[in-house]
Amino acid sequence: MPKTPTWPPKSAPRLFVTEQLNPGSLVELSGSAAHYLSRVMRVTMGDIVILCDNQTGEWAADITSIGKRDVTLAVTQQLRPREQVPDFWLCPALLKKDRFDLVLEKATELGVRAIRPVIARRCVADKLNTDRAVSIITEAAEQCARTALPALAPVEKLSIFLARWPAGRTLFFADENGGAPADQTFRNTRGPAALLTGPEGGFDDAERALLLAHPEVKPITLGPRILRGETAAIAATALWMGVAGDW
Repeated sequence: MPKTPTWPPKSAPRLFVTEQLNPGSLVELSGSAAHYLSRVMRVTMGDIVILCDNQTGEWAADITSIGKRDVTLAVTQQLRPREQVPDFWLCPALLKKDRFDLVLEKATELGVRAIRPVIARRCVADKLNTDRAVSIITEAAEQCARTALPALAPVEKLSIFLARWPAGRTLFFADENGGAPADQTFRNTRGPAALLTGPEGGFDDAERALLLAHPEVKPITLGPRILRGETAAIAATALWMGVAGDW
C-alpha cells in the first residue's frame, strides 16, 4: 500500500507572527515575510504555511490571497502547543558581530529558554543591535521547528548582571583558570540553571574574583584547550542539553 502523505508537508514554509492565533483567524503578512512566501517559496493559492505565535503554539494556515506586497492566510487548526523548553539561560559576553550572530543562532537551535548578553571589560563590542538579534533568533527558531522563541534580555554590565542575579538559579561560569568538570557539575546540579561565557580576551582578575564570590556561581572547566567565546558558548550549551536538558 502507498504511504499516507505527511500532513502538513515537511516542505511547508514556517513563520513566526506577532498576533495570537486562533482557528479561523486571518493573518495578513507584508514586508519581508510576504516577500519570502511569494518570491522565495513561490506559494500559490491553497498552499499550507505553518505559523507560530510564541504564545499558543504551532498552527496550519491556508494561503487565501497573494498580492504584490502582501499575503493573506486563514488559520485552520493547531498542530502543536507551545513547547516547554528546559529552564536554561545562556549568558554570553558580547563578541564581534559575526561571532555573536552565531551564538544567537545556535543557542536558539539548541533549545535555551533565554539569552542574557553581558558586557565585560575585555569585550570588543559594547552594544547589541536588538532588532537584528531578534531576527536571527526568529529565523533560527523557524528553521529548527521551535514553537517558543528564547527570551532576549537587554545587555547588562557584568557587575549589574551579578547584582540582579536571581536567588536559586545556578550560574555555571566557564573559567579559563579551571573549575570542576562541566559534565559532572551539570549532572549533579538540579533546578534552574544558566551558563556564563567570556569575551575574546576572557574575564580579568577583578571580574573573576567578583564571580567566584557570588553564592550562585559554580566555576567549570570545558577541557584542556582555550576555546573561542562562541565555541565555549555553543559547546557548553550542547553539553548541558545532553547531560541535563531535553536531549
